[in-house]
Amino acid sequence: MYSSDTQIRVRYAETDQMGYVYHGNYAAYFEVCRTEAFRHLGISYKALEADGVGMPVGEIRTRFRRPARYDDLLTVRLLLKQPTEGSRILFEYEIYNEAQELLTEGHTLMVFVSMATGRPVPVPKDIAAKLAPYFTDEETAGPLTPPKAPSDAPAPAAFLK
Repeated sequence: MYSSDTQIRVRYAETDQMGYVYHGNYAAYFEVCRTEAFRHLGISYKALEADGVGMPVGEIRTRFRRPARYDDLLTVRLLLKQPTEGSRILFEYEIYNEAQELLTEGHTLMVFVSMATGRPVPVPKDIAAKLAPYFTDEETAGPLTPPKAPSDAPAPAAFLK
């Protein structure tokens, strides 16, 4: 398993009228963390695109447990719990505040595609090689499966304050 943390300070423009981080901004937080994690591993989105390979989001899910607010210092944790499979890679995320309270969970399922055709392509060998040392034989045995969708439970009590 691979993990990487990125800190993000919530800016005023990222909040809504209720003072919470606007829900659409979480996708950007996930992207910042994903890009920084790849950079840490020596993987460059820019180089990937120069090689004619894109990595669009095929699926995104977000579960809000507690609100993040203006000026909060957030730790966005990226987790790669499963190796790449075929043309896909699954990133899981956890967002914590300074009190280490879990605020948000989510995942993105990314698909490697040819930028010329838009069709899926295998995970580039150099990326697979850089990720391989982080996985045991047990972790590589099963299929790539996103976490189950959260239930239709009502909003957490933390949002009702």
